[in-house]
Amino acid sequence: MTHDGDDLSSLVSRRNFLVTSGAAGAAALAGCGGSNSSESTTTSSGTTEQTTTSSGSSASQSISPLEAGGSSTVYPIANTAASYWNANRPASDTEYWPHGEYNIDTEKALADYWAGLYGFEAKENGDPPFTASVALSHSGTGVEKVMNGQLDIGNASGSVQDELPDRDSYESFIDHVVGVDGQPLVVSSEIAEAGVSKITGQQLKDLYKGRITNWSELGGPDKEIQVLGRVKGSGTRTSFVSNVYGNPEEETTVANRYGQNQRLAQAIAQADNAISYLALAFLDTEGVTPISLEWEGTTYSYGDDQNGLDSKSYPLSRDLHMYTWEGTSEKEGAFINMILSEFGQDTFVAPNNYFTLGERRLEEERAKLPDQV
Repeated sequence: MTHDGDDLSSLVSRRNFLVTSGAAGAAALAGCGGSNSSESTTTSSGTTEQTTTSSGSSASQSISPLEAGGSSTVYPIANTAASYWNANRPASDTEYWPHGEYNIDTEKALADYWAGLYGFEAKENGDPPFTASVALSHSGTGVEKVMNGQLDIGNASGSVQDELPDRDSYESFIDHVVGVDGQPLVVSSEIAEAGVSKITGQQLKDLYKGRITNWSELGGPDKEIQVLGRVKGSGTRTSFVSNVYGNPEEETTVANRYGQNQRLAQAIAQADNAISYLALAFLDTEGVTPISLEWEGTTYSYGDDQNGLDSKSYPLSRDLHMYTWEGTSEKEGAFINMILSEFGQDTFVAPNNYFTLGERRLEEERAKLPDQV
């Protein structure tokens, strides 16, 4: 599905089961707690035997792994892509690497092909030219660590301007948008079953300011409302308060804040009176139900063909970012280019329930990548 409203490609469903350790890592992390500022690497990594010089040619010294980290919203995209990259399945495995379906004429394995566009050479043992690892925290950590040289790619679901509002300049950050999240509003399933199916924009603002406290005020049961949200520094929260209140640093009143989308989704499901915003990738959590939002006279509903969450006018829509620092290297470019391909959008973005980029936006994003050899 593109952000312009096209349908999801039917090609991805028959390959979903082939995602290996990356998807397993995401599922394991979904049940884990953790510090808001810590990151836990979920894909093993090592060094390889080739590297790329500034001219794009390979040289016989080790290449460090590509390291990405940050947003739990962008994590499913990056982690699925890393699992495919590290598996480096051969061109003959067309179920996993269906290059022909995308008019890619190659006999190279998956990572060998994308890395080869930037001058990296294939390894004789079948390993990828370099490995990719993805760590999980939140957007603020991702952009800070890429700026400090601790990561190659900083994943963020909010813009760097919102995540680091006190900087004088953002010119050294290169913003690679890889998908779009139409952030849904969700409630505990018990609340939806009691008849709450829609709220207005003003009611949403009042809920997160503590001015509405009982579901009976919204046509629901006589039950206290548990308003939940993400921690400060989370791109999901930053985007939400920026979109709702017009200020990324707006203070809100919530019962509890969570460091990761996975834990927030679980909290909503385990409660019987909760409401929150959430990333689309976690909407299939059992016990969580999306509700509609009426904003400035238009009602937006999950799955609505006319005014769905992929509508350009949906007020809680936000871009998903992969930031690099002071340019984009060939190593970073190879990995991001794979995600920005039609194959990558269908395989890494759409199956995680995010909206893929339209062709115009894909062209704009590809123009930010380094030149291929």
